[in-house]
Amino acid sequence: MLLIRHATIVTGDAAGTIHHDGAIAIEGNRIAALGPDAEIVARHPGAEMVDAAGRAIFPGFANIHTHLVMTLARGVFEDLSPPHDPPFTGGLSPIPLPPLTPHEQAVMCELGALEAIRSGTTAMLEDASQIENYADRMEATGLRMLLTERAWDRIGTSIGDPAEFVRDAKVGEAGIARIRALHAKWNGAGEGRIRVGVSAWSPDMCSPELLRALRALQQELDTICTIHLNQIWGEVAAIQAHHNMLPTEFLDSIGFIHDRMIGAHCRCMAPMEEKILGKRGAHVAFNSAIAARRGLSPRVCEMAEAGANIGMGTDNMAEDMVEAMRTGLFMERVRRRDGRNPTPEEALRWATRNGYKAMGVPDGGWLAEGNLADLIMIRTDRAHLVPFLRPVSVFLHQGQAADVEDVMVDGRWVMRDGVVLTMDEARILREANEVSNRAWARLFAERPDIEIPEGFRPLPAATADSGQRVSLHPVGPGPLVA
Repeated sequence: MLLIRHATIVTGDAAGTIHHDGAIAIEGNRIAALGPDAEIVARHPGAEMVDAAGRAIFPGFANIHTHLVMTLARGVFEDLSPPHDPPFTGGLSPIPLPPLTPHEQAVMCELGALEAIRSGTTAMLEDASQIENYADRMEATGLRMLLTERAWDRIGTSIGDPAEFVRDAKVGEAGIARIRALHAKWNGAGEGRIRVGVSAWSPDMCSPELLRALRALQQELDTICTIHLNQIWGEVAAIQAHHNMLPTEFLDSIGFIHDRMIGAHCRCMAPMEEKILGKRGAHVAFNSAIAARRGLSPRVCEMAEAGANIGMGTDNMAEDMVEAMRTGLFMERVRRRDGRNPTPEEALRWATRNGYKAMGVPDGGWLAEGNLADLIMIRTDRAHLVPFLRPVSVFLHQGQAADVEDVMVDGRWVMRDGVVLTMDEARILREANEVSNRAWARLFAERPDIEIPEGFRPLPAATADSGQRVSLHPVGPGPLVA
């Protein structure tokens, strides 16, 4: 048994309990006890002691919507958002994501997972295609993961295009086959830390037939499903053009909205759609940082009031959940013109307990006896955190990812004293830079029609590479990420 003592313990429970000078006992992958230091130490005199004076323990963060490979587009796609007014032509960026070999794809996903650990993430939902190319490396990170392999059957365009829907049923069947194969091989791996779910790309990239098939598959596999929903105004226009309905209304009409579905984004919604999500008990991934960068804000508090469960995600190019929490808190206060609501405690709940609930993990996301030992420790002896008077408020308003020094998942240290134990950080950073240089150089060499964004760093000359590349940009029938 491990006993961490003399810490400020933010439990994240429904009552908002905080133990000042508290202790927490870990046995196996569970929390055996927590409470006032003297009481817990007296009950477990033979435990291995860890002195956490000057530290605060929080529940680990659950990132319920991300695309790890998109770390490749940092500093590029954030400033290339699609228009919010017609005409819409589809796509989230005028520049495609460069195709990668399976090895290159795996390296960029490792980079994303590394950042996630360093910013206090303990659980995450990865939404992508060809996850088989890097599932082994994700298992090795020690993180708790829900891997949702993606399917679609619209071809020749991308999300947000009101043009004619051209369907290729074989593309949808291939997606279903990938989901089945990934589930058969990886569901339950890592002593249960790895689970496999179902992803439909978006309402305007999936036919009703495919969506019904994916709903049936999700029920058969007894897992979670996710879908990009009301992400951009072009998507809304596309569903209106194809089905004469709004996206959430369309999905509800075919039985796709339910209490094991996570809708990502939900930022271009009519109030009627928010009520549908609440009525069905659906979960919403509030991806605040990318929403701010796109200049679109979901009505988070209205969805919560309607009955939807609000979790948080980082989406594209970043995995920093500390930033996501603070951005979400600030966006909602600005949108509502309310300097007191949401509270920091509510934003923390979005990023912890609610996220674990959305991922189908009922015994994680807050610190309580019997719950999973998924937690983080932050240093409080930092200039920007002193005085540490109200722990949740101070960390939500002032904290940084760099304050996270220790991460535990399933009762095991994934990061200890600022060192990531499950990953070769130096190797990943080196290889990720090399992959980025090669991939972007290849793209610009092969596509001279693409205008290189201003300020792009000099790249080496493109060279031929070995290995089948995986097309990751959201155009045409190839594997997609968005």
